[in-house]
Amino acid sequence: MPGMSQSPASDAVANDADAMFASMMIGHHEQAIEMSDLVLGKEGLDPDVADLATRIKEAQGPEIEQLKGWLDDWDVPAADDSMGHDDGMMSADDMAALEAASGADAGKLFLEQMIVHHEGAVDMAEDEVENGRNPDATALAQKIIDAQTEEIAEMKGMLAG
Repeated sequence: MPGMSQSPASDAVANDADAMFASMMIGHHEQAIEMSDLVLGKEGLDPDVADLATRIKEAQGPEIEQLKGWLDDWDVPAADDSMGHDDGMMSADDMAALEAASGADAGKLFLEQMIVHHEGAVDMAEDEVENGRNPDATALAQKIIDAQTEEIAEMKGMLAG
């Protein structure tokens, strides 16, 4: 994209794939944190679900700041919140259902929704690994793939158990 240049935060030129990845992943991570906050406010939540939601927040909060820093460095505006649902983003109805759910039902719904959400993030990160040029951005994408693939397996196990 025009105006992209080297920066101390990312040491290399970024291409359109890098910019798209950073821009889209910010909104994606923000929604994962919102989902985690919603479920963490529930009474009677399974402690394992609460632990997972806390870990998601702890991992993704700092990544949002890193991604925002790269966009600033690259002179790229952040994307609007109009992502499609093929990227795992929850609809307003999905979020309302999670907000309305309680106890064990809330935990189960959170796990089901977060699996889909993580699968969307993994798809976006795989595209970055394949097409991105900035080594810091592709490294973060690989970290997201690894962490969220592991969390997907954990969540599927929790649902099966």
